[in-house]
Amino acid sequence: MHRRPPQPCVSVPGGIEFDALVTPGSAVALVRGLHGSGIKVAVRSPPEKGKANAEVEDVLAEFFGLPKRQVMVVNGYASRNKRVRVEGLTTAQFMEKFAGG
Repeated sequence: MHRRPPQPCVSVPGGIEFDALVTPGSAVALVRGLHGSGIKVAVRSPPEKGKANAEVEDVLAEFFGLPKRQVMVVNGYASRNKRVRVEGLTTAQFMEKFAGG
């Protein structure tokens, strides 16, 4: 029996959720790409007082071309490993973005 590779995102009512490995204090803020069963995100902000979490939301909203209100860190607030929810995005749209589309 073949095992399916881990999926980088899952459908939830109204959108998707995925894991994000965050590198705070980076020289640039950007989505670095797929990473294991999620994505890797670099942010300039330090990991204090929610600054990095807010910047993760900003970077991902810009990356997916969505309003910031549709992107939320929902778990892992004090960790580099976060769970992110994006409303109004499908798993197909997510994968298309990483395929260069």
